[in-house]
This record gives sequence, structure tokens and C-alpha cells, in this order.
Amino acid sequence: MLDLILDTNINPVLLSSFVGALRLFGDNLGEIEEINIKGIDVEMIIVYKYNLILVAILDKDFMKHDIREEAEKALDMFYTLYSKEFNEEYIEVSQFHAFKEILSTQIEQYFNRIKTSLRESEIGDFGFFTDAIKKLRNGSH
Repeated sequence: MLDLILDTNINPVLLSSFVGALRLFGDNLGEIEEINIKGIDVEMIIVYKYNLILVAILDKDFMKHDIREEAEKALDMFYTLYSKEFNEEYIEVSQFHAFKEILSTQIEQYFNRIKTSLRESEIGDFGFFTDAIKKLRNGSH
């Protein structure tokens, strides 16, 4: 299991066991595309593609704009980069660690898009003056 855990409260061993159980569940009941689990403090989005599982655990109040598409993009990138390694009998997980940097960049870009989207929705559309208001709020004149 390759993990990129940004919250130190998440136990990687527990998460690994959970993903393993999901895999067995999918093997026995058919293909899983997506699972959403909503709890008290978090929401989990689980996306399955190429025999790979991506689990995103987010604060329940966090805006989740196109999160499934982002998860699929991550799985697409991972599969494109490492699909040859999947045919090997023994797979050394450490060979995938470089992907953590790619995933971190994707997450950062996603957060930036969300922030931009929130700022734009706060500004609203004032016709001709919309761009001027954006520039004033961003400090660029």
C-alpha cells in the first residue's frame, strides 16, 4: 500500500486493513466504482479503477468539488507510470514513493482551485467591474 497521509491522526495500519477489506469485498461482490462514507468528523471517498483503490479522507465541511474526477486522475497517472510493474510477481512498494510528490502536487493544485472558486463565488458578477474587484481583493493593481 502506498499512502500519502497528511493528517497524523490517521492510523496507516488501520487504513491498510480497511482498504484490504474493501478489496476482498469487491472481489466477492463485483466491481466497485466508488464508495462514499460519511461520519461525524470525516467523509471518505473511495474510488476503484485499474484494480487500484484510492481512499480520500476529508473533513466533512471541506468543499468537495469534482473530487471523484481528481481521484480518477490520480489513479490514471499512477497506472500510466507503473502499469508495467503490476505484471511482476513481487512488487516492491518503495518504487512507487516518487508518486507521493506527484500526488502532493495534485492535491495542492486542487486546494488552490477550490480557494479560487470560493473567492470568485464571494465576489459575484458585477459585469464590467468584476475584474477590477478581483484585482483589488488580490492586491494587484
